[in-house]
Amino acid sequence: MTDFTPWTALAGGLLIGGGATGLLATTGRIAGISGIFFGLARARGDRLWRLLFLAGMVAGAGVLFHQAPTLQFAPRTEFPLVTLVVAGLLVGFGTRLGNGCTSGHGVCGLGRRSVRSLAATLVFMLTGVVTTVVTRHWLGVAG
Repeated sequence: MTDFTPWTALAGGLLIGGGATGLLATTGRIAGISGIFFGLARARGDRLWRLLFLAGMVAGAGVLFHQAPTLQFAPRTEFPLVTLVVAGLLVGFGTRLGNGCTSGHGVCGLGRRSVRSLAATLVFMLTGVVTTVVTRHWLGVAG
């Protein structure tokens, strides 16, 4: 992203927080993306809101992509497809193992002062730092 400013970060944070608060206030549901996604397979009676929420995320990204071309991200082409697929599967497995993802624990859980979410978020962040050090500095993978 070439045009980062604190204002765009603030706007993004307000939109994420507003969306999470709106979902909690109107449905009583936590805006944990992995839980919403994985709930599609097992939650028979409440698939519609899950589909609409996920579609809104994709649509929002599409609108941003077309309406603000200076904010577009460059596609990542330097990693083999198999590496990206394996990484995605590991992230999905990790979110199930950790009973949620960064959006559920980091955004919603911390906002509700959940000690469990604090522990999960600290583990997420520490794991991210260790992964970055290992891949970039020890293995020399450019990103």
